[in-house]
Amino acid sequence: MNTALQTFYLVIQLLALAALAFPTLYIFVFACAGLFYRQPAYPASTSYRKIAVLIPGYKEDEVIIEVAREALLQDYPNDRYDIVIIADSFAPETLAKLSDMPVRVVEVKFEKSTKSKALNKAMEVLPGDYNIAVVLDADNVMAKDFLTKINAAFEHNFVAVQGHRTAKNTNTSLAILDAVSEEINNHIFRKGHRVLGLSSAIIGSGMAFGYGFFKNLMSEVTAVGGFDKEIELKLLKEGYKIEYLNDAYIFDEKVQKAEVFSNQRRRWLSAQFHYFRKDFPNALKDLVLKGNVDYFDKAIQFIQPPRILLLGGVLLFGAAFVIFNFLFQLCMCYSLLWVIIAALCVLSFLFSVPGTFYTKETIKALESLPKGMILMMGSLLKIKGANKNFIHTTHSSVTTDIKKEN
Repeated sequence: MNTALQTFYLVIQLLALAALAFPTLYIFVFACAGLFYRQPAYPASTSYRKIAVLIPGYKEDEVIIEVAREALLQDYPNDRYDIVIIADSFAPETLAKLSDMPVRVVEVKFEKSTKSKALNKAMEVLPGDYNIAVVLDADNVMAKDFLTKINAAFEHNFVAVQGHRTAKNTNTSLAILDAVSEEINNHIFRKGHRVLGLSSAIIGSGMAFGYGFFKNLMSEVTAVGGFDKEIELKLLKEGYKIEYLNDAYIFDEKVQKAEVFSNQRRRWLSAQFHYFRKDFPNALKDLVLKGNVDYFDKAIQFIQPPRILLLGGVLLFGAAFVIFNFLFQLCMCYSLLWVIIAALCVLSFLFSVPGTFYTKETIKALESLPKGMILMMGSLLKIKGANKNFIHTTHSSVTTDIKKEN
């Protein structure tokens, strides 16, 4: 290899190393920290705050009746919480069934539907005597002690608390991979962050806020997609801490079809890039002038590559460069760096996956990992404008089939 070509090759290799080493080190640090997470002991409170459980849904006729029925089974005093179904474009027969249940129904209709519009409209018409707002997706099912644990955490002056969202179903290989991905994120961006004194990331459902605080916060939200990112950034910019309750379970339907997976990820990725561009300069400024690590860390999170693509990128590029380094008889120090990065990346995943997923079914689901990588890459290439359009995720009736793990 001539000198010019060798120099060009080394520059490309160093750029690839830098691009993959930083996100790998980032998740490795928090994956290690997550191993030391211990759920804070919040004793059950004798003061029962009044809770509004807000469940916005767009054409969710297939799942909403069962979700509402399950939501009424909380071990929390019946007169201290209301289930609020925010019904956007529901069928008349669905509305009739809901009217026979002890739930509040707020009918909404918009030219362009968004979750933030639905939440704001509901809070406009609801009475103002609530203390806590809990936000769910239309497919979410709360564990029976969910509200009790949320209430206990609010005794400690938090304004925002994220529950442990976990899989409702693992009935397909794609659903298993989606469930594993959720738990990896819980470990890194919630457990690991709280261990190191940073805020938990919020997810968009299974989250709770002081009611008046949330109502004021949401009144300023303009997001079409990714409203949770917008309110999270506002919270962290103002210096609020977001708590995570690993033992407060919320069961969430995992995707079963490739099309749904792609649309969902495209929406998420588009929102992340949008808020990175929008908030990174301010976050960097607040880090330097105010020492606001939480706000800066969140901005950095938004530019992290999806975990599935990071793993694929590290393994594929690492293997390719190690082979070429050997063929071109280049310094083995570069190959050693690739081996180290690959080891740290794999360890980050191994540390973050709960023991309940070390099963034959998960191993079989790994056969679909390349497909998941391709779908994620496709989503990444089609993110332009996705956060400006309402992309509906269709839900179906599935039963909870995964064990809880603390």
